[in-house]
Amino acid sequence: MSDVETLKAEIRKLSAKATNAKMNLHDLSEELPVNWQSIMTVAQATHDAFAALEAARKALKAAEATA
Repeated sequence: MSDVETLKAEIRKLSAKATNAKMNLHDLSEELPVNWQSIMTVAQATHDAFAALEAARKALKAAEATA
């Protein structure tokens, strides 16, 4: 499997993870003020998921440019 194909597969996984994190944050917001103590934890997990997705997308773009 090429670098580009590997990155595409990783992006699919990271995209699913980011979408799940986004939904967790959305669900938490709808339940407020219940579980308000977990806002920072859920928000950080969502932030991390989207940061990883963005980094992978940039890496794919760079790999495609050199291929």
